[in-house]
Amino acid sequence: MANKLQQPPHLHLAELSATQFIDIWNHFDTDGNGYIEGKELENFFRELEISRKGAGVDPSNSTFKEKMKEFMQKFDKNADGRIEMSELAQILPTEENFLLCFREFVGSSSEFMAAWRRYDTDRSGYIEANELKGFLSDLLKKANRHYDDQKLHEYTQTILKMFDLNGDGKLGLSEMARLLPVQENFLLKFQDIKLTSEQFSAIFTFYDKDGNGYIDEQELDALLRDLYEKNKKEVDTKNLTGYKKSIMALSDGGKLYRSELEIVLCREPML
Repeated sequence: MANKLQQPPHLHLAELSATQFIDIWNHFDTDGNGYIEGKELENFFRELEISRKGAGVDPSNSTFKEKMKEFMQKFDKNADGRIEMSELAQILPTEENFLLCFREFVGSSSEFMAAWRRYDTDRSGYIEANELKGFLSDLLKKANRHYDDQKLHEYTQTILKMFDLNGDGKLGLSEMARLLPVQENFLLKFQDIKLTSEQFSAIFTFYDKDGNGYIDEQELDALLRDLYEKNKKEVDTKNLTGYKKSIMALSDGGKLYRSELEIVLCREPML
């Protein structure tokens, strides 16, 4: 715990390497839940102000609270009162901001899902370290970023450090999707209504009436609407069309198999 109390790393730098960005993230996301929130957020903003002004800052001061509010309005794109990794990438000047390459590589959730499907070759719901390297290599090429093997290795290790919480060398879909722009990250929209395996099994069986192990786009539409109603959430038809398109990007010629949909709707396995 001692290292959490040390001087925050690298905030004073004009430009951060990918690794330094992660050091900062890990320093402030003390509980490792993938968000800087509550007390963590206050600490982060205080240290950011100190690094910019080179002087102490009093969080109880009303001006501090006002500035923090303005700061959140600017950077908390989904207005959930906390900062996630893709939002922090916009705040801090990361070296040729490799995180923002994702924006250029995957302009939408459906492109992200199609890319995921291409690299998760064994349909395990995870991308292993070697598959991740290929994914990042293509990403950097498409974004016209120059990189060498060492840089590619650093980026791969950086992303693993970000997300591979149990150290097994592979990443889950919803973890990787945290790098998408917040407005586009349809997977985040399902965070509140994630299903257990039993709930998912029951709902999939209900819609896969002929028991052939897959559903089509119309059945997916009904399934998602059902899910929203059960969770007392408003169904926005425009958003639903986008979510459906994104999920269908995982399908095999219009057939959405159980394992594909499970990746999106089920809770991550307990770490």
